[in-house]
Amino acid sequence: MSSPAATIAWLADPSGPGCWGPPEDLALPISDRGLLLADGVFETLLVEGGRAWLLEEHLDRWQRSAALLALPPPPGVAIVQPLITEAIQRSGIGSGRGSSGALRLNWSRGSGGAGGGGSRGIAIPSACTPSFWLQLSAIEPCFEPVRVIVSPTEERSATSLLSRCKSFAYGPSIQARRQAREAGADDALLRSTAGGLCCGTTANLLLRRNGSWITPPLSHGCLPGVMRQQALDRGLLVEQPIQEQDLTRCEAAWLINSLGCRPISHLDATPLAGEVAGSSLGGEAETFWRQLLLPRRG
Repeated sequence: MSSPAATIAWLADPSGPGCWGPPEDLALPISDRGLLLADGVFETLLVEGGRAWLLEEHLDRWQRSAALLALPPPPGVAIVQPLITEAIQRSGIGSGRGSSGALRLNWSRGSGGAGGGGSRGIAIPSACTPSFWLQLSAIEPCFEPVRVIVSPTEERSATSLLSRCKSFAYGPSIQARRQAREAGADDALLRSTAGGLCCGTTANLLLRRNGSWITPPLSHGCLPGVMRQQALDRGLLVEQPIQEQDLTRCEAAWLINSLGCRPISHLDATPLAGEVAGSSLGGEAETFWRQLLLPRRG
């Protein structure tokens, strides 16, 4: 077994069962469309207590995302679950008390077909061999308060297919995060082309107003986050447009994803009302987040 902090990766081999190793030792063909064109989808899951949480929900979104982009169907639970179990055993990540990990499942359109498999232009070759790989890295779920700005240039498209799935195409989020860091903040919020605020760079936006939690609707280009959907299914959250001025008047605002839930403490240099308490904010956010990992009663 590797040391508990050693990241482990697995890459499918078209001619065999695949191979294990450190991520830097495994390689995709340079003709792979995931590498060249960000033509693929992925899922990020929490690994804790020796299991990948909400695996079925993530695999369901993975399948739907692939279908939306006309990718071949990615592997199902029968293939993925044994690989997750082996990744945990090999690395030790997420197996012990207090040990957590982030598991990333990747599915690219791959390479192949006429003309060298997508190395020329963006046209989809008549036949491609998809690429599948996973990576398990040690992390700790994060509940620390976060300072945000609103990106001055990057937006989420309300109509793009890419807004409706977790694709490799993260360029706008990367630029928005860079802008936040240059402004002395931790993250950036993205506006929607439909108007109002949409989400953070890697998380859904939740806002509490008059005692109730709201989140922008999917029609505004929000990613259909797994934790977001868990909260909606439990009746803890409703969809409603969020304007920038709502953020400064709200009782609380959080950024949530599968690896944590971070209270927003400041928008630019302005403290949010109700978020001045500081370190105590993370406890409420973690309680909310962890209940979404558990099966619903009834």
